[in-house]
Amino acid sequence: MAFGTQDDTDEVMNEINMTPLVDVMLVLLIIFIITVPVMKHAVNVDLPRASNQPEQVKPETIRLSVAADGKYYWNEAQLAPKELFPRLQAEATKEPQPELHIHGDKQVRYEHVAQAMAAAQRAGVRKIGFVTDPQE
Repeated sequence: MAFGTQDDTDEVMNEINMTPLVDVMLVLLIIFIITVPVMKHAVNVDLPRASNQPEQVKPETIRLSVAADGKYYWNEAQLAPKELFPRLQAEATKEPQPELHIHGDKQVRYEHVAQAMAAAQRAGVRKIGFVTDPQE
């Protein structure tokens, strides 16, 4: 007893139905045909011309060396300890603020380097670095 008009042969369908794929592609094509001309319309505005070159001002680097006997050298020129704070204060007011590189001799007492760091902090120097020699 058969409940339908289906043939008794249960053959597997081995072809892809292309109709839904073609329908979807046609709908997408129509959407793109309609939207592309709409996207190309723009208001013409005559914009002003200006050069946009960032100013490349590099802050200078101050080399503060502390010799083994505790003397200070400001970029290789000897500096009295009482002149250190006013110089650092003058450099801290510059824009852009220069970097302070402290070169401490390995035989110098830490007290002299700490005094230089404290003077730089009181003066308002924000960029302080230490320069060392690599071990060989």
